[in-house]
Amino acid sequence: MTDGKDIKPSCEYFLLPGYIFLSWEPYLISTVVGSSVVVALWDSESKRGGMSNFLYPFREKSEGGTAIYGNVAVPYMIKMFLAEGAKEKNLQSQIFGGAAAELFESETVAHENIEIARKVLKKNGIKVISEDVGGRLGRKIVFNTFQNEVLIYKVSTLRSSDWYPYDRQGR
Repeated sequence: MTDGKDIKPSCEYFLLPGYIFLSWEPYLISTVVGSSVVVALWDSESKRGGMSNFLYPFREKSEGGTAIYGNVAVPYMIKMFLAEGAKEKNLQSQIFGGAAAELFESETVAHENIEIARKVLKKNGIKVISEDVGGRLGRKIVFNTFQNEVLIYKVSTLRSSDWYPYDRQGR
C-alpha cells in the first residue's frame, strides 16, 4: 500500500479556452490565460482533479451554451465530478486569470469572468481555497491533479511559443 506521495503525474494535457478536462489519473494540466478564467476543481477524497477555461462570463439563452461561457463551464464541470461519485463537501476549487488589458471591454469581461466563477462555486457550496485573479498580466498555469498544486507564471506578453509543446503547427 502506498501513501500517495510516490505517485507522480505521468500524463500532460494542454487545456484550450472553451474546454473542460477531468481525469481520474494523475495529470499535469497546462493552460494560458489573459482575460479568460480557469477554475480548477479537486476531490479531496479521491484525489482527482479537473479544470475548465472559459472566455466569457455567461450566455443568456440556454441554446448555444458551451464551455466557452463560465455559467455553463463551471456548473457542467461540477456535474461531471458528481456523476463520477464525488461529493460536494469534498470538492475544493481554485480560480486563476481574469487579467484586464487597457481596453474597457476587456476589463469588464475579465471582472465578470472572475465574478461568475465565484458566484457559481458559492452557489454550489464549493470552497475556494486559493485564487490569483485580476491585474494586467497574463498567466501560464500548470495544475497537478493528484496533489492539488498549481504553478503560475505571470507574463506581460502571451507569445505563440507559450503554447509549445502543444501547438503542433509551430506558430
